[in-house]
Amino acid sequence: MIDHSPLPEKIWPGKLLLRTAGACDFDPERLLEVFGEQRQRFVTVLRGFAPDDWAAPTRCADWSAHDVVRHLCDCNALAASAGPDDHTLDLAAGFDPRTTPRGWLTASADEPPDATLTRFVATTEELLALLRTRLAQNRKFDIRLPYGPMDWTVLVLHGFWDSWLHERDVLLARGTGRPPTTTQYSSRPDTGCSSPPWRRRCSAIRCRRS
Repeated sequence: MIDHSPLPEKIWPGKLLLRTAGACDFDPERLLEVFGEQRQRFVTVLRGFAPDDWAAPTRCADWSAHDVVRHLCDCNALAASAGPDDHTLDLAAGFDPRTTPRGWLTASADEPPDATLTRFVATTEELLALLRTRLAQNRKFDIRLPYGPMDWTVLVLHGFWDSWLHERDVLLARGTGRPPTTTQYSSRPDTGCSSPPWRRRCSAIRCRRS
């Protein structure tokens, strides 16, 4: 595989450019730290939701706030189960970013919001613990993402970015204040991230924006 991306030292501070070879260009432990901070913040807001809040529309055209959180639960399960050479998100194996995530939601179609929130909290804690264990064990393997094989830490980076994006999808639609940017989750400029190039090419992988 030919890597045409610039070297990490050639990238301006505060800007992240993903490559299709190797792990993330910043400390994966720090990535998990800010991922956990983002999830804690979002859960704190969700704990105050009334039934109307869960049913409210979001910036995802066809999804309510409840649908978005159920989707994030699905993403937790996917990330936890993704092992070496996993093909769940491989276009060649049948993954379609426009329709596949909608199909995942059918399994929890009858789940009430309080059960979803409980599942979201539990699966987030389990996922972060698993990922920290992988780092401690210095695990190195590739997962097949929509645009080819990438180090498993790149999937984690996408998971954080996607979670932050969906937090905004829910909260901005409510008009209750603007969530922090990715850079604001970190005290270090190299930990913020802009929209990953392969993520943009994925046609907003999870849902359409209104």
